[in-house]
Amino acid sequence: MRLVTDVRRACALLPGSRETFPFDATTLVFKVAGKMYALTDLTADPPTLSLKVRPGDGEALRAAYPGVRPGYHLDKRHWVTVTLNGTVPQRVVGELLKGSYALVVAGLTRAQRAELEG
Repeated sequence: MRLVTDVRRACALLPGSRETFPFDATTLVFKVAGKMYALTDLTADPPTLSLKVRPGDGEALRAAYPGVRPGYHLDKRHWVTVTLNGTVPQRVVGELLKGSYALVVAGLTRAQRAELEG
């Protein structure tokens, strides 16, 4: 997942995922049930992807990968920003994206989760 196009494709596969631009014309925000789970700046070079993580996981990820830093303009305990330049393996980025989505879905009401399952 080195390119924004790859991120968009991966997010489109997640049930109930929606693309929004709530902040400005270049900050693409991915939401599920109206809650943000990922965001990227379409003009960033190199591209970055901010994702929700468990508080303890953020520190471990930053220590393990030079391309992971505290969430840019986000709660640093719950968000990381991943630089999509190859410093973080594509497999790890994919897992983090799915994990971010899962954290948000886990916080939804039972009715909202049932609606996602169809």
